[in-house]
Amino acid sequence: MKTKYIFVTGGVVSSLGKGIIAASLGKLLTARGFSVTIQKLDPYLNIDPGTMSPFQHGEVFVTADGAETDLDLGHYERFINRNLTKASSVSAGKIYQNVLERERKGEFLGATVQIIPHITNEIKRHIFAAGGDGSNFVIVEIGGTIGDIEGLPFIEAIRQIRLEAGQQNALFLHATLIPFIPTTGELKTKPTQHSVQELRSLGIQPDILVCRSQGHISKPEREKIGLFTNVPAEAVISCIDQPSIYQVPLALEEEGLVTQVLQRVGVSQAIEPDLTQWRIVAHKSQQSLPTVHIGIAGKYTKLSDAYLSVVEALKHAGIYTDCSIQIQWISAEECTTPEAATTALQGLDGLLVPGGFGIRGIEGKINLITAARTQCIPFFGICLGMQCAVIEYARNVCNIMRANSAEFMAPDDVAVIDLMAEQKEKIGLGGTMRLGSFPCKINSTSKAYTGYQKELVQERHRHRYEVSDIIRPILEKNGMRISGTSPDTTLVEIIEVPDHPWFIGVQFHPELQSRPESPHPLFMNFVTATIEEKNKKCCPDTNTKTKTYKPYINA
Repeated sequence: MKTKYIFVTGGVVSSLGKGIIAASLGKLLTARGFSVTIQKLDPYLNIDPGTMSPFQHGEVFVTADGAETDLDLGHYERFINRNLTKASSVSAGKIYQNVLERERKGEFLGATVQIIPHITNEIKRHIFAAGGDGSNFVIVEIGGTIGDIEGLPFIEAIRQIRLEAGQQNALFLHATLIPFIPTTGELKTKPTQHSVQELRSLGIQPDILVCRSQGHISKPEREKIGLFTNVPAEAVISCIDQPSIYQVPLALEEEGLVTQVLQRVGVSQAIEPDLTQWRIVAHKSQQSLPTVHIGIAGKYTKLSDAYLSVVEALKHAGIYTDCSIQIQWISAEECTTPEAATTALQGLDGLLVPGGFGIRGIEGKINLITAARTQCIPFFGICLGMQCAVIEYARNVCNIMRANSAEFMAPDDVAVIDLMAEQKEKIGLGGTMRLGSFPCKINSTSKAYTGYQKELVQERHRHRYEVSDIIRPILEKNGMRISGTSPDTTLVEIIEVPDHPWFIGVQFHPELQSRPESPHPLFMNFVTATIEEKNKKCCPDTNTKTKTYKPYINA
């Protein structure tokens, strides 16, 4: 079949959930056997989110081919169970940069460079490139809200694509909000009407409306919306708020979203959707299960989206170990003393220290890691979290009291974490780190191997610093195991403390490859360890058996 393009726009308010709607539609199409890819077009002028504050933009999601992207790509990958690429993340900054570089090279042969056609043509080129892999469907989410001045070139570009690709090969899906007014007890459709009016003024008539609301939208209300927006009532889809994002695809399936999509692009439904496993995930995500309390220590804890993939990976592991993950956010900046760190860990079953940058909160993280190591609390360190674990071990076990990282050390400190050799020649910040998927060789006698059940895996990275060669033999002499390295053994990828219930740090970001239907093995093992240690504390005389899981299929 010819590639079909589905463009997802949003109106009324920002943060409406367009990304989840796009990911849910992708899930429902893949469940029917169609191949799907998803692309995010963002109107900001940054080249990519790599240099943007997590407080403003949430986490940076890294693709296997090394793109620093918007966090929505994490949702896309987790829902459609497919690795996306650089082609799936396009910003206005990237578009303008490409056009201006071509202008400087004289490629426009003296023409006056304008928004139309040069910028819109560049946007269309990126959209068509996303569909060049032969996917049946390319779902394209347009960031921002209809009416935003910076988004206008993207809206014009997708309007042109409808003309170029043909009526049945391009579909416009518009997401809106139907607010509920408590004082009158009514759902109000006027904001949706105005949003569609704005969209139509830009030359786009939506084919389908997905209306976000607190409650069900009645048939008369849908007919009213359809009448004023020129959309058939059956194509006005109700999207009620759900307790879990994993329930959104099932809700949209019941509303008949995919039926409407397929009808409008002229595709007959080949097979019935297979959502069996997804229904189990959605059900367990809301099931009442034994609770495990896990602390996440960082400096962006006031915005949970800064650690979104970590949170989702913990949830995935909880679903498959039959427990409910209760996250306790710990501000590392407040744990400036060992006593404060010990107090912060009270009542917790495990500690996770995720990635990050900069000196702020570092000493608090090290104090927390000391408490977790000495109190036998399961610990998981990711990227900077692993580096902090190495610093802590070097100081408190190897007696290198001035151990620190070259990223933020004082002149008389000892750099047990150092800048990678390849990074010393890099200029600038954006896109210059060690990015993307790299191989890791695992020691077959390690705890890490019990999860992966294979000696060579691929994991995604985003860092500039590594464990120094100087400290490696000292760490191993004092009981720390280097259980994972690059294939040539030059880079430390995984460390662990063998005589601890579960103390593992990784230089990569395993959370980026965890999926609802295929949890990451290290998160599985970490959560399992927290359950077992909790059971031992509750029932010290009970010998708990370790569960066994199917080997992880690493993409």
